[in-house]
Amino acid sequence: MSLYLRRIAIDGFRKFREAMAIEGLTDGLNIVIEPNETGKSTVLEALRAAFFVRHGTKNQLAQSFAPYGEAVGPEIQVSFDADGAPWTVTKRFLRGASIEVTGPQGKAQGEEAEARLHALLGSVRDTSQRGDAGSYGALGLLWVAQAEALTVTGPGQIVRDTVRSTLEAEVGSIMGGPAYARVRTRIDEQYGRYWSPTGQKRGRQNEARERVEQAEAAARDASERLAGLERTFSELESARSRLKVVHREIADDTDVQARKDLTASLETARAAAQILATRRAEHEAISAKTRNLEDLVDRHRKATDERTSAELALEAARSRRAEVREGLATAQQRLADARSALEAARTARQEARRALSAGEELLRTSRRRSAVSAARARHAELVDLERLQVEAAALTATLIPAKAMDAIEANERLVAEARAARAAGATRVALVGDAAGILIDGEPMAIGERTLSGETRVRFGNAELIITPPAGAASAEGALSSALERQASAFADLGLTSLAEARARNDTARDAVGELRTIAARIAAVTPADDVIGLASGPDALKLFIVELVDEDEAVEADIPDVALLTAKLEAADTALARAEGAQESAVEALRRAEKEDAPLASAEAGAASTLANANGQIETIEGRPEFPTLAADVVRAREQTAEAAVKLEEATRDATAHDPAAITRRIETIDARVKAAGEARVKLEMDVARLEGTVESEGGKGLADREAGAREEAEAARAALQRITEESDTLKLLRDTLDEARDETSAKFVGPVAKRAKRHIERLLPGCDLSFSEDLTLEAVVRGGISEGCGDLSRGTQEQLAVLTRIAFADMLLEQGRPVSLILDDPLVYADDARLDLMIEILSEAAERMQVVLLTCRDRAFRHVPGNRLSMARILLDGV
Repeated sequence: MSLYLRRIAIDGFRKFREAMAIEGLTDGLNIVIEPNETGKSTVLEALRAAFFVRHGTKNQLAQSFAPYGEAVGPEIQVSFDADGAPWTVTKRFLRGASIEVTGPQGKAQGEEAEARLHALLGSVRDTSQRGDAGSYGALGLLWVAQAEALTVTGPGQIVRDTVRSTLEAEVGSIMGGPAYARVRTRIDEQYGRYWSPTGQKRGRQNEARERVEQAEAAARDASERLAGLERTFSELESARSRLKVVHREIADDTDVQARKDLTASLETARAAAQILATRRAEHEAISAKTRNLEDLVDRHRKATDERTSAELALEAARSRRAEVREGLATAQQRLADARSALEAARTARQEARRALSAGEELLRTSRRRSAVSAARARHAELVDLERLQVEAAALTATLIPAKAMDAIEANERLVAEARAARAAGATRVALVGDAAGILIDGEPMAIGERTLSGETRVRFGNAELIITPPAGAASAEGALSSALERQASAFADLGLTSLAEARARNDTARDAVGELRTIAARIAAVTPADDVIGLASGPDALKLFIVELVDEDEAVEADIPDVALLTAKLEAADTALARAEGAQESAVEALRRAEKEDAPLASAEAGAASTLANANGQIETIEGRPEFPTLAADVVRAREQTAEAAVKLEEATRDATAHDPAAITRRIETIDARVKAAGEARVKLEMDVARLEGTVESEGGKGLADREAGAREEAEAARAALQRITEESDTLKLLRDTLDEARDETSAKFVGPVAKRAKRHIERLLPGCDLSFSEDLTLEAVVRGGISEGCGDLSRGTQEQLAVLTRIAFADMLLEQGRPVSLILDDPLVYADDARLDLMIEILSEAAERMQVVLLTCRDRAFRHVPGNRLSMARILLDGV
């Protein structure tokens, strides 16, 4: 059966802040053409929400239904026909969430209404956060949102199961049908007791494994305790044996006698070491005295040599400095002369600068007086111009607005028209001759013509002439009076008496506007900036300057000197100063060179004098010591004593080496450590024996052997149970996998009929092609000329067209099954060229003969020529809203 939408009404849903409806949907092709951003895609989202999103949900998708920034309850009403019966669904989300479904069975609300919709449409409850089109059934595949058709995708599980049911008779199998579902459900129940959905072990397998692990742990514990008791018996016998050995070692007195002998040897070694230390100290003392005497001799020799060298250096330095002194004096005198010349040049330059500054000041004063005088003259001219500007501005204010002038002109035309109408319909009379005694409407009548618009009485003595003009003359007279009154009122409001006066006033005002522009230009011309007096441009700056101007002395100006001549004198003074500075720098450089040449000579002279003084001081100090007269003999005698002390030290060293105190001490310490270790070992073994005897006494009566045997039997039973359960779980898994393989083989049989139906449509687009479908009924490739092309490698336009055509093929198969089918395409065929667009529209028009097709598009030119029911989105007031 086909599902036919009749009316869609939306309120408070995303961009539809106000109520909107699409009405008049028909059975065939329906085209909704609206510009971008008008909500076509939102209409499709609202349809999906009305049919498939649970009313009470508050997930992320439902939260997005409310218009941004508003706390309202989005509401959708959809009227449609299904299986020849009218249905209506009204659903509200978030605030006051509700649903009401009206159909052949009457009204239903709440969960019952949701259940009726799912049963009618073949959908299931959507539990996702953002909406799962696979749970929407056939309409989830056929209601295509914007850009969803740009790639070829397969149908969802619900559609695949429905298609398989349709094709079971053709392929001769029930795999995938209700019978398969019942068998598979029972196997899945048993499978779930042993395996998780992802193939992980759980349930009975985990319980059996835990039992094995616990039993094995208990068996290991019992075995370990039994083995521990047996190890305790062995350790007890071993500890008793080692304790006997320790007792025998402690009773042996060999180490005691050896220690006495070593102690005696240690005393002898210590005496030899004392003698060695004494001989070493004597040798060191004599050696130090010898070194001191030899050092004193060496220092006296060095000081004598240094004195001789210092005397020669001092004499040479003094001779060289005498040669340099004459040049140094000349440089100093030259520097003094240069400094005097520089001071004179600086004084002359300062006088020239003062003279130039005084001349420039006199020049600036003169220029300022001239500028101030000119500013006063411009200010007087500015005052006159501003007076003229005020007068012109007053005239421009009398300009009659264009709207008022248009009204006066219109009134004038109405007066002229009314007068013409009155002249056309009125009666004209003329009086000639003598008018004495003739009255018209009770007043004397004048000679000449008169126009009569109403009833008029003319009296001639006792006779009276009544003149009655045509009826239209009175209305013309009334119109003329009304026009004259309006014109007089308009003139009075503007202070005018006639239209000519109004025009003259406007002409004068317009001239004043031009005059204002001229005056503004003149004001700008007479108010320029003047840097001499610091005056900015503009009338305000000029007026402020005049107001703040202090009366200046306008006495006779002094003679202004020649600034150029003064500048030249200053430049000459600068040149002289520069030359003087150069001469001074040259003198300073010459003095610096002379001083630089004298400096090392002075330093060398001072150094030589210092060295000579130090050498003389050292010689005097050394020669003043009491041992200096006999120094040579003392050195020889000290060297002989050092040799004798060395011989005695060698003899003491040989004696000390024969008895080593450190080695004897180490042997004594070894014996002491061995005795101590034996005592500690005895104490430890005594403790170990006591501890092991206590353990044997406590553990020996607990029946550990019987416990170990029982735990081992329980572990064997648990392993047998685990093996049995593992075999059962593997059998169930094998059976389930076998069913899956059988189903996959059967699924492959469905590909042929599906490809046959799809090729009927796709061959019109791609003549001579073969189709390749996957097991999940997804179009994978197109074979043309023996070459297979994956759908992902085709152009975006071809992918979109194939996606639409495969959906039409599935829709035809669903129609055969009697499922509710309706095709909605949002912004379809955006990448199609003109030829393919015409072909696709032709195919869609043919499909519209079998089912309802709704196109939502913004491309008016592309679908302008397509015959179909054209609709628009209109704002309305929802029923009950």
